[in-house]
Amino acid sequence: MGLIAPGALGKHVLVEYHGCDAATLDDRARLREVLLEAVARSGARIITDVFHQFSPQGVTGVVVIAESHVSIHTWPEHGYAAVDIFSCSDRMDTAVVVEGVRAGLGSASVQVRELARGQLDEKLPDVAPPRPPFAAL
Repeated sequence: MGLIAPGALGKHVLVEYHGCDAATLDDRARLREVLLEAVARSGARIITDVFHQFSPQGVTGVVVIAESHVSIHTWPEHGYAAVDIFSCSDRMDTAVVVEGVRAGLGSASVQVRELARGQLDEKLPDVAPPRPPFAAL
């Protein structure tokens, strides 16, 4: 999880946490604490945050940062959390967020993918918009 790729505007880190503590994954206040601490330690500048508790279980949260955002979506019944870290600044150490969240969730395993976003020097092929599922009558 290095620096932003040359020619890119930002990086998007997709993190999958498996084998997490189910009680933590369903605790809105604790998840907020875990994410805010990890993001603050990463060097990012926190703007605001929103966390929502679902019924019967699960939490979604977003930490808006000057560099972009960090979000979490949890499935306590599966011991699983998905985290997205999007940053347009090399001053944010995304590895600190990944590790801080891993420790906070008690995750048994972590999978990380990193994507370069806004590759202005690469023109992607145009894609036709999807067709409606039913033809107009």
